[in-house]
Amino acid sequence: MMKSKRAAVLALLVLVFPFFSTPVPAEEEFSATVQRFAYHFPDLTVIGMPRWYRIAPKDTLLDIARRNGLGYNSVDLLFPKMDAWIPPRGKRIFIPTLWVLPPTQYQQLVINIPELRLYYFDRASSTVQTYPIGIGDEGWESPLGTFSIVQKRPNPSWYIPASLQAEYGMAVMPPGPDNPLGAFIMKFSAGAYGIHGTSMPWGVGRLVSHGCIRCYPEHIRLLYPQVAVGTKLEIIYEPVKYGQKNGEIYVEAHPDVYKKIPDYTKYALEKLAQCPFANRVDMRKLKVALSLQNGVPTDITLLSFKDGSLKYVGLSKE
Repeated sequence: MMKSKRAAVLALLVLVFPFFSTPVPAEEEFSATVQRFAYHFPDLTVIGMPRWYRIAPKDTLLDIARRNGLGYNSVDLLFPKMDAWIPPRGKRIFIPTLWVLPPTQYQQLVINIPELRLYYFDRASSTVQTYPIGIGDEGWESPLGTFSIVQKRPNPSWYIPASLQAEYGMAVMPPGPDNPLGAFIMKFSAGAYGIHGTSMPWGVGRLVSHGCIRCYPEHIRLLYPQVAVGTKLEIIYEPVKYGQKNGEIYVEAHPDVYKKIPDYTKYALEKLAQCPFANRVDMRKLKVALSLQNGVPTDITLLSFKDGSLKYVGLSKE
């Protein structure tokens, strides 16, 4: 499971033992294009398509995550035993570029804390974009609730909280390469919090901030011009999501990053009971997915409800 302390240890290793890391690629290598996925509630709520990736000679897992529009948590959950700095060169690995859409009331901006991911809905075209994020660390948890975007600023200065000014030796940090807000910020109606870029891209997919939402520099550039002041923002806490695609049922299970769920399995089953397709779920497949909590949408449809000639209830095709 992803732990902020582990992230801190990894970061410390890079600083103290630089030979463990590979050269940081230029930002241009991670240029992004807007990826839009069609959706239609309630029968098409699984978007994207998984892909395969062959590890190149100078790749780290952090590079691989960023190149594929993922946060570090996505590859860490899938490959917990793989060396993050020197993964096996030439190995072909699975890239989980598919997602179950989170529940939403407004279909505008939605952030789901346990999966460390943001969704931007365009209701006019019934399309959605999704981006990985970094969130608040332990003791600095990102806020939950329904808010709205109240201000947008390019090249923002960082007005440092009083509790951190001694650490940074200043009250206001001007724009520049060391500014943790990056090139753009969108403030939302929760006090000092915002959605912004970052001067430390490897923090995306980790618990790293003081509560703000961090995006890759190339992603905030895409998102910033699309989001208008006044846009509704829902920040939810949903470690287990259920969805449908082509008549099949999927579950996407993530770790309980802020330790809010006393009984994870009970919680997941209660969520399932609220779904109209609960009787079509293979419980054995569901329990495996809940035990793994690897963040990958998993087909949990009972075989008897699948198309084709096989009709053995409860048996898996795997």
